Amino acid sequence: PDSDYDVRLIYVHLLPWYLQISPQRDVIELPISGELDINGWELRKALGLLKKGNATLIEWLDSPVVYSADATFLHAMHTAAQTTHQPERSFHHYVHMARNNYREYLRGETVRLKKYLYVLRPLLATLWIEQRRGLVPMAFQELVDGLITDARLREAIDQVLILKRTALESEYGKPLPVLNLFIDAELTRLESVLPPLPGKPDFSVLDELLMDTVLAVR
Repeated sequence: PDSDYDVRLIYVHLLPWYLQISPQRDVIELPISGELDINGWELRKALGLLKKGNATLIEWLDSPVVYSADATFLHAMHTAAQTTHQPERSFHHYVHMARNNYREYLRGETVRLKKYLYVLRPLLATLWIEQRRGLVPMAFQELVDGLITDARLREAIDQVLILKRTALESEYGKPLPVLNLFIDAELTRLESVLPPLPGKPDFSVLDELLMDTVLAVR
């Protein structure tokens, strides 16, 4: 109920901005104001991060809520993300996030219940990649529906989701044994799992997208 709105955006400058020798600022970071948390990446920066396999940008592109977008550009970005997908990098990103969040947030006698989602989402994302299902969906429920078949585990996850929707950000409670056992077991197992083998994406699509977009801006 007291969560803010995370607004993420990609923007492009007019052509002269790209023809300067000195690097220019390539992010928008606004102070959190009221319920709004707004920041964005300039297009060249965003495409450079996509080339590095940045999982955060892929999540932005799959957001179920879009406030404003150029449909042609958004389609081109989705195509570029699919073409240059590097599952091994996303695998390392998500499993590292899950381990760190678990160690930081869920090891005490009482825990912030919302933090279970900070562990479960990257953990399920890792499992999604391990099973070679393609780009990780942004929607947490889609991950749950696609990966969780155990009834007790599903019930515990549903309980956390209900708490998140009705409790305050700082709500504390006792750890949930079913979830902790699942997280412990999967993190331990993943330590011996090899990520998907690296592919050889065609990154030329990123250069083409940058050029086409900048030249189209008037």
